[in-house]
Amino acid sequence: MGAFEEVLAELGERKEEFHAQRYVPRDFVDKLKPLGVYRASTPARFGGEPMPPAEFLRMVERISAVDGSAGWVASFGSQLVYLGSLPLESQAKMFAGGPDVVFAGALFPVQEAVPTDAGFRVSGRWKFASGCMAADIICVGIPGDDASAGKPRGALLRPEDVEIVQDWDVEGMRATGSFDLVVRDVEVPREWTFVRGGAPVLDEPLYRYPAITYAAQSLSVVSAGVARAVLDVAEEAGGGRASITGAPKLADRAYYRAAVAEAEASLRSARAYFYEAAEEAWEGILDGNGVSDRRNADMRLSAAHLARTASSVVEKIVSVSGTSVIFSGHPLRRLVADAQVPQSHAFLSLAMYDAAGAVFLGQPPTVPAFR
Repeated sequence: MGAFEEVLAELGERKEEFHAQRYVPRDFVDKLKPLGVYRASTPARFGGEPMPPAEFLRMVERISAVDGSAGWVASFGSQLVYLGSLPLESQAKMFAGGPDVVFAGALFPVQEAVPTDAGFRVSGRWKFASGCMAADIICVGIPGDDASAGKPRGALLRPEDVEIVQDWDVEGMRATGSFDLVVRDVEVPREWTFVRGGAPVLDEPLYRYPAITYAAQSLSVVSAGVARAVLDVAEEAGGGRASITGAPKLADRAYYRAAVAEAEASLRSARAYFYEAAEEAWEGILDGNGVSDRRNADMRLSAAHLARTASSVVEKIVSVSGTSVIFSGHPLRRLVADAQVPQSHAFLSLAMYDAAGAVFLGQPPTVPAFR
């Protein structure tokens, strides 16, 4: 058994523990580091081993097929690309202890920050800080200014400067530890802030890949892993015992077989578009052509479409699985809740269809921060 399979096996054994405490703990996150999850977006100049995005996304998908929450937390290994506009001197300090830096943050709601001679004095409360319990560095959102062209800034803090309020009480993605962050009157030097979506100061291929788009893809692919887990459950359940009413087992029912086949086709089709878009964009970067607006729109659309398709696949399987699914201990219950979460994220909402369509028709995107 390889190292990745060993970590997945441990995840399968411990996911109930993680869901009970509502977060993936640091000791398990540390086991993801040797797999390259948290150096996949670290600049090569600072010892990172940047992965082609599609390779990283496939890794997150496999983790998510075992547990969606752990996949969601692992997906933030891609988000060091957010820090591409952070001054090089600050990046050098951040990676001084090694390339495996666990980044977490809560950008919204953007909170007011008081400018000082050195930077910004930050106070406020932010929501949805997934993975913050194991973070090495934490980001919070503050307003932009003239120097950022109005784009919001991220302010980077040490974990000891942040209070984590463990108020995450949900059904879907329960173990992501997406707690609130509270900061009280902490001065953040300007060189430890970055412009969200700002131009990177690094000239490395991964930092030419659209950062916000990559974040959207990393969250979307979690839904594909969850949907794969649902299809695995459906195949196993299909061969089970006959109904208590005397009806044949699920695999002997034509509507069940057809539903499983249709769900399989739908998921694979959405995945194909998703990975095709990611791979074409990466090839364009390596060829020196960059990522066009049209290609970026394909990535944003395919990410939103994958999340919605995965959720519909799960709903389809549930609808043909009989009364056993209504019981709280059924394995589909958690998967149903997990599958609903990614499509609810602002990066993957229905608005992405309109924005992509606008770009396809030669118009500006209809949502902010589209790339």
